[in-house]
Amino acid sequence: MSGPFGLPLALLTDSYKASHAAVFPSARSATAYAEFRQPFNNDPNDQRMVFYGLQYIITTYVDRVWTDSDVDTAKAFFSTHNTGHSAFPFPEALFRKFVRENNGHFPIRIHAMREGSVVYPHTPVMQISARDEYAGLVTYLESVLLMTWYPSAVATLSRKAHTRIRERYTQSVDDNMMWTLETRMHDFGFRACTCVEQSMLGGAAHLLTFAGSDTMSAAYYVQHVLNGGRAVATSVPATEHSVMTAYRNELQAVLRVLDEYGQGVVACVLDSYDYARALREVLPMVAERQVHDGGVFVIRPDSGDQVEAVLLGLRAADRAFGSTLNSKGYKVISGASVIQGDGVTLDSLERILDAVVNAGFSAECVGFGMGGGLLQKLDRDMMGMAVKLSSITYEDGETRDIMKFPKQGSAKVSLPGKFSVHADAAQNGAPVAFRSSHAPSDPDLLELVYDCGPVPGHAWDSFDAVRARLDDQWTRFPKIARAVSDDLLDYQKLVHDRQEQRVNDGSAFA
Repeated sequence: MSGPFGLPLALLTDSYKASHAAVFPSARSATAYAEFRQPFNNDPNDQRMVFYGLQYIITTYVDRVWTDSDVDTAKAFFSTHNTGHSAFPFPEALFRKFVRENNGHFPIRIHAMREGSVVYPHTPVMQISARDEYAGLVTYLESVLLMTWYPSAVATLSRKAHTRIRERYTQSVDDNMMWTLETRMHDFGFRACTCVEQSMLGGAAHLLTFAGSDTMSAAYYVQHVLNGGRAVATSVPATEHSVMTAYRNELQAVLRVLDEYGQGVVACVLDSYDYARALREVLPMVAERQVHDGGVFVIRPDSGDQVEAVLLGLRAADRAFGSTLNSKGYKVISGASVIQGDGVTLDSLERILDAVVNAGFSAECVGFGMGGGLLQKLDRDMMGMAVKLSSITYEDGETRDIMKFPKQGSAKVSLPGKFSVHADAAQNGAPVAFRSSHAPSDPDLLELVYDCGPVPGHAWDSFDAVRARLDDQWTRFPKIARAVSDDLLDYQKLVHDRQEQRVNDGSAFA
């Protein structure tokens, strides 16, 4: 069987998709596109988003060779999938045709923005097309292609966290320590994921911005599958409560950890019994030992008020380890820091950073970890990703550009036509969508990544290159940009007005 997880490839969609080809109008071609309809969490002040994850979707689910055996297995499944366990319609003949005539490759073309591209609401991030008898399959793989929403959302979340931390770094960290920024947000999300595949995809998206990760599935995937063996992710030895409570007292636990790892960076959770008391009674003895060994001791609270716990840790570390003032006038603790990984969100991260800097500490003294908040507490609606049909050329040659404009749901209005996306110099290179027939002469940012099979000569960028692209574009592009050209907006209004007239006169219904 050609599909992953023992599934026939024909079933990697929603049930209703299998019924569409039989009722789709006869057409010479059909085109659909994908977009994010809204900024992350409807952020009104920063509408930048990251498009990421298509490489995995295409190589794992789309660019697979179908066989007659796949179709046979799908047929057996569909034979009992309808109401009353009767036969469900599916395009068996079309499937067998491209198995025979297209070497088993699914017969659509996909143009897409490059991995790690910074985009805005309504930027077409993918354009999907199909021709002739396969036109009715143009959105058959919509559901699996839409799964790019997840790594895109994680990548965007991590980048937004980076933006907030960087602001406090610029304020309070010396230039020679800015390199520590990429370790300030650590991925603790492996155990929060529903499956290993999710951890790998989401964890890789996080690593586009930060290097800290305990999600080894993602660290390995990025290093050995996406980046030619070059490492990106790092971590440090650290304790959990089971290690701390296994000893007769916390001091014994910490001293044993320092025996093993004290000459490097090591983190200890200190709230197994009484966090404040551990800071008072255990930390001074840790400091005496740690200063001798020359390592860095990271204090980890895991309960209580997030801001209070961090400040307690920093002040206790300042008393025990001492600190120096950097050139910007902020304290840098000598040989110790704090990491807050309990229930961190973008909002709480900002509150903690504000409190840390206002208390006179450099932002480099605190790190963050996110688990479920990073890899699990997201959904497709956070950026409103959707795929919509935008153009069809009927069998008689008439081309009709299409848009959705539900009267009761203006947020779901789509764009009509076929598109190209171009860098707008007036917006520092931010992407702007045009009608393909009215596009500038500079290169289209939508590149062909699948052409009814592998694209000759196409190679996916290395992870290092994707990271560099994201860093460059996020830094360079404005927080809010005009993502759709005036010409396309005018054309959208024209098509809308035509279709609205058809609705008003009833010809849209019968």
